[in-house]
Amino acid sequence: MVDTATPRRTTNRGPGRLLIAVYILFAIAATSRALLQIVTKFDEAPVAYALSAVAALIYIVAAIGLARAGHAGRRVALVCCSVELVGVVVVGILSLADKALFPDETVWSQFGSGYGYIPLLLPLLGLFWLYRTRPAAR
Repeated sequence: MVDTATPRRTTNRGPGRLLIAVYILFAIAATSRALLQIVTKFDEAPVAYALSAVAALIYIVAAIGLARAGHAGRRVALVCCSVELVGVVVVGILSLADKALFPDETVWSQFGSGYGYIPLLLPLLGLFWLYRTRPAAR
C-alpha cells in the first residue's frame, strides 16, 4: 500500500527548482568566464582560470544531480556541494592571504565577492536543501 498522505521529498520540486536554476545560471556564467579567460589570457593566471573552469564543472554537475533527484542524483549533488563549499572557503582564504597566488580573480576568489558572495551561499543552500529533502528514515 502506498502512503499518499505524505508528499514525496525530492530535490527537484518546489524551492529546489529555483536552486537548480541558480546553479544553471552560475554554470553558464562560470563556463563563459573560464572559456574566455583560458582562450585569451591563460598564460597570465593559469591557476585562477583553471579554478574558474573547475567551479563551472562543479556547478554543471551539481545542477544535474539536483535535477535528477533520486539516490544517485542526491549523492552527486552532495559531493558537488561539499567540494564547492571547501573550494570557496579555501580559495577565499588563499586569495585574501596571498594575492600573488591569484593575479586575476576566480569565481571563488574572496569568497565569491565578484558574484555577490553567492558562490559562498550556494553550496550552503544546496546542502540545506539536500538535508531538508532527505528520504524519511524507515
